[in-house]
Amino acid sequence: MFKTCFLFLLPAFVPMLLQAQSAVSGKVTDARKKPLAGVNISVKGSYDGATSAADGTFKFTTSVQGERIITASLSGYQSIEIKAELGTPQQLHIVLRETVNELKMVTISAGSFEASDEKKNTVLKPLDIVTTAGAGADIVSALKTLPGAQQVGEKEGLFVRGGTGYETQTFIDGMMVRNPFYSGMPDYAARGRFSPFLFKGTTFSSGGYSAQYGQGLSSALVLESIDLPERSSFSLGIGSVGPNAGVDVLTKDKKKAYGIEAGYFNLSPYFKLVKQSQQPTTSPQGMDGSANYRMKTSRTGMLKVFVSGSWNRFGFKGESLEYPGYKEDFELENNYAYTNITYKESLGNGWRMNLGTSYSTNRDRIYMDTVGKNPSPTHVKNRQDLSQLRFVLTKGLGRYSVLRVGSEYQYADERSAFNTLQANYVDNYIAGFVEGDIYFTPRFVGRLGTRYEYTSLLRQANLAPRASLAYKLDDKGQIAFAYGEFYQKPEPQYLRFDHNLDFMRATHYIASYQRIAQFHTLRAEIFYKKYHDLLKTVPGYSNNGTGYAKGLELFWRDKKTIRNADYWISYSYLDTKRDYLNYPYEVQPDFAANHTATLVYKHFISTLQLNLGATYTFATGRPYYNPNRPADEFMKDRTRTLNTLGFSTSYLTTVGKAFTVFVFSITNVLGNDQEYGFRYSSDKLRRNMIGPMAPRFFYIGMFMSFGIDRRQETIDRL
Repeated sequence: MFKTCFLFLLPAFVPMLLQAQSAVSGKVTDARKKPLAGVNISVKGSYDGATSAADGTFKFTTSVQGERIITASLSGYQSIEIKAELGTPQQLHIVLRETVNELKMVTISAGSFEASDEKKNTVLKPLDIVTTAGAGADIVSALKTLPGAQQVGEKEGLFVRGGTGYETQTFIDGMMVRNPFYSGMPDYAARGRFSPFLFKGTTFSSGGYSAQYGQGLSSALVLESIDLPERSSFSLGIGSVGPNAGVDVLTKDKKKAYGIEAGYFNLSPYFKLVKQSQQPTTSPQGMDGSANYRMKTSRTGMLKVFVSGSWNRFGFKGESLEYPGYKEDFELENNYAYTNITYKESLGNGWRMNLGTSYSTNRDRIYMDTVGKNPSPTHVKNRQDLSQLRFVLTKGLGRYSVLRVGSEYQYADERSAFNTLQANYVDNYIAGFVEGDIYFTPRFVGRLGTRYEYTSLLRQANLAPRASLAYKLDDKGQIAFAYGEFYQKPEPQYLRFDHNLDFMRATHYIASYQRIAQFHTLRAEIFYKKYHDLLKTVPGYSNNGTGYAKGLELFWRDKKTIRNADYWISYSYLDTKRDYLNYPYEVQPDFAANHTATLVYKHFISTLQLNLGATYTFATGRPYYNPNRPADEFMKDRTRTLNTLGFSTSYLTTVGKAFTVFVFSITNVLGNDQEYGFRYSSDKLRRNMIGPMAPRFFYIGMFMSFGIDRRQETIDRL
């Protein structure tokens, strides 16, 4: 009966059903009238819609009637909403405009490598820094695998493109960091103080960097601290050098977070197993810790407080070069504290404000003695305090362009005592800058700016113009050019004794090409850098030094060719000479090699949850001073070629409820002699080779994370 009635009544409802369905059709193009395929078109609030074909056309029917919103979206383009009166056939012509997509927009790239989870076109990400074999989870050591960086193992710092380690400055959230490395012993480089897990972004600028930063002749390492974590977590690490633990708490409203981390290290057990070139009197040991607080003050505002501190000491005894048969004793104790407070907020009408302040203090107490020879030992005390204030206003100009205006103030207090001799100074440093990123088109951008600096100690001021241009050739490739003037005060150990010096200056010229796809990265860059007013110490302190650096750099990264593998190759050619300090004329300095190449390989075996990594580094010999040569052969000797292979492996598993990683790493697997240079006795009859404390360094550890499973994060980086 029901079936009969339904069949009888159906013809009566057909006209009503046909009337309720309306057709929506049309075509989607970009601003240049090029058809766009794969665009999702739908009626907002319903399931009715379609996807555009290869020619940009689309068609679908809907039962929705009345005035409704039709949306169109495609990755890399701005979504659009169109009002339409449904119930009657609609013919639409939809135009989508390109959005600021990292893979399509041109970016300032000359002289700059970025490493950030937020950038899609980055070269390295924070996890890459941690998993690079031979880097020991040290930011600077990982960056040495990139072109431009020199392989200097006997001094702290990042040596870039013919510049000294002092000529590379480190910045955290915009503010310069004094003493970013642990204090070390002579002829042995110390690692960086800060963990890469503290930062969401890292920019390694090997030249031509932004006017926002100053006081670095060669390079800037810009670190941006993390905001709020995704969830609360607790971590525990146990390794061959000591334990560490940390906790990060995210409040229920997800607007505040606080955390604390602490660690202790003691290499005494390690040194009992691995013989060192110097006899330890006090094995390296120390403690470090950090605390942070982060709070969203509004939808766009953020307050961040970061505090860290460390204490460490060590002592070594070795054969005296000056007095054969005697021992030389060296001991150091270091205390360090750093705090950083930043606040950012939107002021409306496209304006944003960034405020920051920081304070750091570093104290070294050094004891040196030739045991049994000198009647009294040498005592050295150094203290460096740096306080900073920074204020930056940012204004959006149109759709893409940005204007930045800012100023900063630094108060530096340097104190040094060598036995009874004291040398101190105080400096008030003031700087201001204005800079704009001007997008002439989405494919053509210019960064124009200038920086003003004044120092009360030198009673000198400077004005440093900087400019960069970049043009996008296609969706993957772009070319870029950069020019800039960069100034820097002479090193503190010289300023303590002479305040009548001037700024040192370097002029940068850079041209680059880069091509970044989803799985491949190619970069090529040429540069020329001219040094002016470098510090000279002979015959007296002056700014009469000169120099230059020029070269070619290549970088290739491939994440696809080999299944579950990721590798990169970097190569640097450097031609540099300088006349500075006690050099008699312009020569290649002792920290510069003509050719440097690095191969980094990482392989993930998913069935075993195992990460394997290897890093091979090659560098031609570096010059060193041989006092037995005549003056016209100054710095003519060369060290042996550097060849070193690092290896690491990590096993990913779960222990209880904790995501756990077991790690094993070793540096210089093949045990090659790493020759950094030589020290000569004053009578020129004896010399010691400068090299590592031991041929290899081993590390074994276990890291447990409660609350965050980083397994997929580890896999995704491939």
